[in-house]
Amino acid sequence: MAEPDERLLDPEHRPTADDPSPSSPIGAAPDPVPTGEVTTTASHEDRSRWRFAGSMPFLVLVALAVAIIIKSFFVQAFFIPSESMEPTLYRGDRVLVNKLAYASGEMGRQDVIVFVNPNGQEPPERGVVGGFLHWLGEGIGVAQPQHEDYIKRVIGLPGETLEIHDETVFVDGEAIEEPYLTAEAKACNRDFGPVTVPEAALFMMGDNRCNSADSRYGLGFVPTDKVVGRAFVIIWPPSNLGGLG
Repeated sequence: MAEPDERLLDPEHRPTADDPSPSSPIGAAPDPVPTGEVTTTASHEDRSRWRFAGSMPFLVLVALAVAIIIKSFFVQAFFIPSESMEPTLYRGDRVLVNKLAYASGEMGRQDVIVFVNPNGQEPPERGVVGGFLHWLGEGIGVAQPQHEDYIKRVIGLPGETLEIHDETVFVDGEAIEEPYLTAEAKACNRDFGPVTVPEAALFMMGDNRCNSADSRYGLGFVPTDKVVGRAFVIIWPPSNLGGLG
């Protein structure tokens, strides 16, 4: 039988580094000391991820993704390319268009809306990947839009009968007020119609009645499914800043 270690029995003995652990059997090998290698590697990877998440390239990518989503589904800026909506909108103005304006409501007469040219050519077939890449390029401004967009004012709604005479627009026999027209533009309200607006379509006119290719000339009725959204504010230039009621 092995003799007990006297150092463990002596009440006056002070522990030293050579003493065995009180919680371990006498002569047992000491527990291995953790190397910390796994913890160090995991911590390094976590720090690397957090550093990238806070880096400028990551923030730019996030901002770009958010901007594309907002532009595609919520609000988009449009550039006014012609004089057809003067004096409400001038060439070079930029407006914001609410793409959700008619998600839960009907279009109103005299709304200023952006719509896809109903007589435009169909875009080329690009496939799933090509279509996504073009959508992405259009979102960041390096690809041409698939469709030609117009901006005009809603004058005739689905099912209404519209005609123009005596320099005045009549809808279902009632003259409509058009305070946005200049005297010159009103004089260009030449006789037209009567015509009945088909269901799910709109009769569109520019405010510059003397110089506007609209539903009177060439454009025809605009299907409601071609509507992009309602223009609600001018954001550029600052001198023209204001809402479109």
